[in-house]
Amino acid sequence: MATKKKVAPKRKKKTAVRGPARNEGAAELSARPIWQGHLRLSLVSCPVALFTATSRSSDISFHLLNPETNNRIRMVPTDPDTGPVERSDLVKGYEVSKNNYVIVTPKELEAVKLETTHTMEIERFVDAGDIDRLFWNQPYYLVPNEDSGVDAYVVIRDALRETDRIALGRVVMHTRERLVALEPRDKGIVVYTLRMRNEVADPRHAFHDIPDARPSKQMVEIATKIIEQQEGSFDPGKFQDRYEKALRDLIRRKERGEKIVQAEPVEDTNVIDLMAALKKSLKHKGRAEESEKRVRRRTKR
Repeated sequence: MATKKKVAPKRKKKTAVRGPARNEGAAELSARPIWQGHLRLSLVSCPVALFTATSRSSDISFHLLNPETNNRIRMVPTDPDTGPVERSDLVKGYEVSKNNYVIVTPKELEAVKLETTHTMEIERFVDAGDIDRLFWNQPYYLVPNEDSGVDAYVVIRDALRETDRIALGRVVMHTRERLVALEPRDKGIVVYTLRMRNEVADPRHAFHDIPDARPSKQMVEIATKIIEQQEGSFDPGKFQDRYEKALRDLIRRKERGEKIVQAEPVEDTNVIDLMAALKKSLKHKGRAEESEKRVRRRTKR
């Protein structure tokens, strides 16, 4: 009697993240997602992956060296009583009072994982204007993770676009449950983590000591004209981190063995006569361009 051959189950095809050439100066998309799971709207769900939309990989970072040997130093975990400790032997503890800790094991941490650890469930829909900008945090790109889930993904994306709403949901990232906002963008969905209420200080407390005095109408009108002179569209390509640019120039010159000259001190901009300063600014249309030229001259020295 012939036995039935076992047929290996078909592997689900992952959707590769690819696209057109990057805009010049744009950051690289990370090669690996920071989270994988399911996006769920009521009974509709699809497998998705979350990628960071921003990158700081091009930032300059310095290492700490021993000036006598120029060797990079090592950060060794050290017990103040017994000395160095192997990192693999360390455990996590929460300080409940000074020098008193509750020890938590990996298994105990695993036991408190929520459903949102693997599922991003949409809970409600709101207008974008309802979310105070103080609460918007980090952007991410949410993409289908398997070909079988593309249809459901597109349905959710287009429903958000048709209703012009922001979807609110929850997901566990970096050992914390995060509130997230989802909005359609181009062919996909952008996810923003939102800060919780207890993470944002009340602005009224920050501005409490600012006096209620009103400036003169003439000064406000002059300031308004200055704003109108300098208004324009936002093009991120026109803005650069001038401090980091100056650091890179410093590093290149030191690498070539050039003598480093101290930069010019920053000019004192303390305003004595506010009206006179406003009128002078109104006439000085090229202030931003000249300021940029001064920075370039300073970095070349």
